[in-house]
Amino acid sequence: MANTEADANPLSASASCADSTCSDTEAPASLLTITISYRGNKHNINFPEQATVKDLFEEIEDIFAIPCANQKIMTKGKLLKLPLANPDQPLHGLQNKPLMLMGSQAADVKAVEDMSKKIAARNAARAASRRLRHAPAPRRSQAQAADDSRYTFFQVRPLQGLPRPERSQMLLMRLKEDPGIRAAMRKHKFTVSLLTEMEPLSNTQTTHEGTSRLLGLNRNRGEAIELRLRTDAYDGYRDYKTIRKTLCHELAHNVHGPHDRNFWDLCHQIEREVQAADWKSGGHTVSGDVSRYTITGSSYEDEDDHEDEGGWTGGEFVLGGVAKGSGTAGMSRREILAQAALERQRKDTESETAAEKGWRPCQRPPQQPSDHSDD
Repeated sequence: MANTEADANPLSASASCADSTCSDTEAPASLLTITISYRGNKHNINFPEQATVKDLFEEIEDIFAIPCANQKIMTKGKLLKLPLANPDQPLHGLQNKPLMLMGSQAADVKAVEDMSKKIAARNAARAASRRLRHAPAPRRSQAQAADDSRYTFFQVRPLQGLPRPERSQMLLMRLKEDPGIRAAMRKHKFTVSLLTEMEPLSNTQTTHEGTSRLLGLNRNRGEAIELRLRTDAYDGYRDYKTIRKTLCHELAHNVHGPHDRNFWDLCHQIEREVQAADWKSGGHTVSGDVSRYTITGSSYEDEDDHEDEGGWTGGEFVLGGVAKGSGTAGMSRREILAQAALERQRKDTESETAAEKGWRPCQRPPQQPSDHSDD
């Protein structure tokens, strides 16, 4: 085994030195010394007299952890590197000649390779992101584009005279361009001449039995659909998904007027289709096949009654009072709301059962005073 020694470098300690007084140039007569300069330090390496250039490369790999393939040894006017022209060239020809070693250690090479891989992966991800951002939107087929222009809302108009009509216009346009609504209208070939805003105050009725709010109205099977967009106080807007669900209900009235079994089947079908086509849900319904009393999203009023005079009819609730036929005295608001929801669900179940038997009234007949006799 060859030995190395260098000034101020642990790697250069010569195994041939018997004690600390051994000089850099001293070596047993049977050895030859090769001086290597590497990274500003000189290293003396002792070899047997019969050593070859190939032995020099292997010794450098053992001492400096530089793979043979990475080594380049500069001497006067000559560069030694693999593959060697003459691997068995005697090493004594390089003795007393200045040799400069160049090359990267294996750890350095691995670190550079790892960094290069990371940079390449990052650049690829950025390039993919740029391509995705700048990629042209998928072009619709001519048939689909024609259907979108044929089965749509031909006019969209907010109510004038109310605060921020431009916001109502944006909300109505959002409904018109909703992917789920567009898909449902194409499938069922729905056309609506006018999609507009419903005035809240004139479509709210309060009696001793409670408050009913009209959420939507379909006039003449698609001549106009009105939707309740605003809160009662005109100071805000209702939840988008609640409004969209009302629109699904009113679109079903393009086909069926009364709330019979056919109507509810179509209404629920449209609701499912709209959710399935909603890109935000990834093509799947968010909450599954839910009851129409389960409204996705937050609602501004839990005590809303739903009635559309041939559209969506819901239950009754008197905020701060007592609903007919219920005992709510001493109950908390949450308990009253829960009871009202259960009552609405019970009435709806009864109504759907009646529809399955072939009859479902859109509205209950007016109550006759109990002290009046039949004519």
